[in-house]
Amino acid sequence: MAAHNELGKNGEELAVQFLLKKGYKIVARNFKFQKAEVDIIARKGKTLAIIEVKTRSTPDFGNPQEFVKAKQIQNLVKAVDHFITDHNLDVEVRFDIVAIIKNKAGTRLEHLEDAFLHFGQKNII
Repeated sequence: MAAHNELGKNGEELAVQFLLKKGYKIVARNFKFQKAEVDIIARKGKTLAIIEVKTRSTPDFGNPQEFVKAKQIQNLVKAVDHFITDHNLDVEVRFDIVAIIKNKAGTRLEHLEDAFLHFGQKNII
């Protein structure tokens, strides 16, 4: 497995452990629908958190969350709509990003709730 794939898998596992400690229940991991893959679907109370995990080894080229693009958000929204309909869920939905920088110096993890609001989600859907 390529080093960047391994870094991504480690980042997702770190994110899961972090969310579990914060009281989230993991509903699904790596849910695929059409062109989208949702890294983590988690639930806390009546809220379904759709979590995109971005892991980088350095912030030199920008923070991890800056690598989420508009087309990816569109695809995630479609996938989540399908997931909710398919599972007949009555929940509030929130899109989060867990941004991780992991290297020899250590690990920095940041949980950005309602992260897509900063991307102008209303203009994307």
